[in-house]
Amino acid sequence: MPHSAKHSHDNIVGMIKNEMPDDNQLFDLAELFRIFGDTTRMKIMYVLFESELCVGGIAELLNMTQSAVSHQLKLLKSARLVGSRREGKTIYYFLADDHVRTMINQGNEHILERIKREDK
Repeated sequence: MPHSAKHSHDNIVGMIKNEMPDDNQLFDLAELFRIFGDTTRMKIMYVLFESELCVGGIAELLNMTQSAVSHQLKLLKSARLVGSRREGKTIYYFLADDHVRTMINQGNEHILERIKREDK
């Protein structure tokens, strides 16, 4: 490799090493995407994208048992993707913040663009 190419390569490698998140942060990021990697959880997040709902409402909309929905909501809450609030005896669930909406929207845009390219 010519000296100038090696120097440029070294600069790029050094820059990337400085910007690279540590292993703990990369582990957390991988775990976050693992949570997104389940169709049932994605359905629940899409429901909550539209409105906050209780477990019964989500279960009815998705034709699932309340137990199954509760299990998935627990995972979503532990990943801080979903929040909850109590009103009397009822607990309502909602998307935790706009970052979750953005991730869902961007993922969906990526898929739709890919489909458009494949259709051409």
